[in-house]
This record gives sequence, C-alpha cells and structure tokens, in this order.
Amino acid sequence: MEKKGLLIVISGPSGAGKGTICKEWMQNNPDAVLSISATTRAPRPMEKDSVNYFFKTREEFEAMIEENEFLEYAQVYDNYYGTPRKYVQQQLKEGRDVILEIDIQGALKVKDRFDTGIFIFIIPPSMEELKRRIVTRGTEDPNVILKRFSSAFEEINFIKRYNYVVVNDTVEEATKKVDAIIMAEKCRVDRNTELILQLQGGI
Repeated sequence: MEKKGLLIVISGPSGAGKGTICKEWMQNNPDAVLSISATTRAPRPMEKDSVNYFFKTREEFEAMIEENEFLEYAQVYDNYYGTPRKYVQQQLKEGRDVILEIDIQGALKVKDRFDTGIFIFIIPPSMEELKRRIVTRGTEDPNVILKRFSSAFEEINFIKRYNYVVVNDTVEEATKKVDAIIMAEKCRVDRNTELILQLQGGI
C-alpha cells in the first residue's frame, strides 16, 4: 500500500527558533526533505541548482507564474522567490514528508492552495524571551531590533489560521512536540482510508 507524504509548514516570528527546530527534526527524520525554492537571484559561491535553489531567469519564473506552478511566490526587492508546486507534489507522491519553513504570508497562500498540509506556528515562551533572542543575535541597530519585535506582535495575530502552536522553550522539547503532531496526523482516520477499506474487505 502506497502512503503519501505530508506537507509540514513551519512558521513563526523572527527569533522564535523555527529554523533550528526544522534542522533538528530533519536530523531525526532523514527520509524527509526540505522544500527547495525557486528564485531569480544569481547563485552564490558553492550554491548548486536543484540543491540549494531552483535558479530561474526572470522570464522562466514569470512563465511559471502564468502556468500556476507555484504554491506561493513573492517578489523581494528585485528578485522572485517561490515554492514550486510540482517539486512538492512529486516528493509527497513518493512518500516523503516535506518540510516548508516559510514566512506567514507565504504559509497562508500555501494553505489556500494545499489545505491538507499541517500548519505549525512556533512561538517563544514569552515576548521578553523573544526580545532577548533577537538582541543576542548580534544585531546592534536598535531600529532593526524594534522593527523585528513589532513585526512579531503583528505576526502572532495569525496563529488562529494555523492547525497547531508549539512553544519553543527548549529546542529538544519543541522538536518532540512537532514530531508528536506529525505522528498524530499520520494516524488520522481520513489519512488512512485505503488501509481501513482493506481491513473492512478482509484483505
């Protein structure tokens, strides 16, 4: 019996630790894959096409937009970034779980197009702790710190659009919670209809 993979979308404010949690979870789940974005920016040294990004010309990217080939995309300054639908669907079809670490605006676009995904919002244990994490990142410009902290307040308002919220008190515990959510989702009745039908049919 073939089992499709799950699309797991991870978001949260800057400083919440979502990237660290994704990295930790991936180390414990080597069969899963990180979603690869497409971009029109030039490759940096040591970056490889189809590994770090799918590097596209502006014309290629805009043609993909016209063909509705992105789960979401955005223009950041002079470059496009987007999540190719075909790549994600192929990985899921082959039974691999796909982790998509993305900003909130992008995540909500994905949800509109892929509502069977698992949407997890990572939050800090307190706003005071979030501010401490932002400050200790090494950014000394007070204006940057204030902007990130203000954005975090706005972003937390979107929690209700997600399926789950995970408090990142420690990376180890937060990663365990993410893993528990994914395992529970895999046990949902509506994700196991083929198995249930086989059992009911006595096969």
